[in-house]
This record gives sequence, C-alpha cells and structure tokens, in this order.
Amino acid sequence: MISPTFDEEGKNKNTGKIIPLYPLTYQLSQNTIRQIIENGLKLVEGNLKETLPQYILEEYNLRNRNEAIKSIHFPKDFEDFEYARKRLVFEELLGMQLALLSLKNKNTVESTGIAFPKDIKMSDVINELPFRLTKAQLRVLEEIDSDMEKDKPMNRLLQGDVGSRKNSCSNCCSI
Repeated sequence: MISPTFDEEGKNKNTGKIIPLYPLTYQLSQNTIRQIIENGLKLVEGNLKETLPQYILEEYNLRNRNEAIKSIHFPKDFEDFEYARKRLVFEELLGMQLALLSLKNKNTVESTGIAFPKDIKMSDVINELPFRLTKAQLRVLEEIDSDMEKDKPMNRLLQGDVGSRKNSCSNCCSI
C-alpha cells in the first residue's frame, strides 16, 4: 500500500465521511491543510456576518452563511455539500451582478456621450443599401438612432447572423 489513510479506533477524522481535498503547496499534506481549515472554522464558527437579507434566504431556500462555510469544507453528506455550494455561488454571482450594475449606473450618471444632431438620420444610409432590412432590423436601427441623439453613453449589444447568406441583394451576392 502507498500512503494508506487510517484513523484510530473509534475516531472518524479521515475515514467514513466526505473528506475535502485541497490543492497542495509548500509540501503541506492534506491532513495538515484540513487541520488548519478545521481550526480556522472553529475560531469563526457562528461569528460570520450574514450578507444576504432573510427574505432572500427564504425565497431561494439558502442556508445561512455560517452553515454554508462549514458545510462546504466538511459536509455531512452530498446534499449538505450541494446546499452549501448553492448558497456560496448565489452570493458570489449576486455580488458580481450588483458590482456591475453599480459600475453601469456610475458610468450612466457621471459620463456624457456625444449627442448627434437630430437632422442626421440613418434612413439616408439605409436607402443606399442594395437589400431590404427586416422589420426587426429597422426597429433596432430606429432605437439606435434615438439613443444617439441623447447625451448619455449608449450601452448596446447588437447581434446578427454575419455571413449566414440569409440576406442577399438582387444580384445574388451574399451580404
């Protein structure tokens, strides 16, 4: 046997349950890292401040932060691990969404864009195209035209099927 795992009789520290595996560094063993994590969790047990309001925890069936942190490292079973993971992933993604929303709002409030004159219309360019635009394409271009007349930065993602040969001009060339 190479590196067998065992426990003293009557103890289940390394056997008979889900055991976390951590990335190893500086020649530390799994047992050493597990012990460090366990000691750290004992120090903060019950003292981690909840970051999510109670109504969100209830609405999304999430564990409290203290339980989630403990269960992500030392779960009782796989269901316990999944509940902990769900909570921590939810919190991380919510934090990222709120940060991005804050940046967007800051950019919208503090930044000014270039307001183009109202007498310049996209219809001049559209009429020169060798094909007809769909109603959806015309609607989006009108929205863009309207946004360009404002002094706020435009924040858009315009999608399309480039090179799909869905739109073609009367000369049978793809656009």
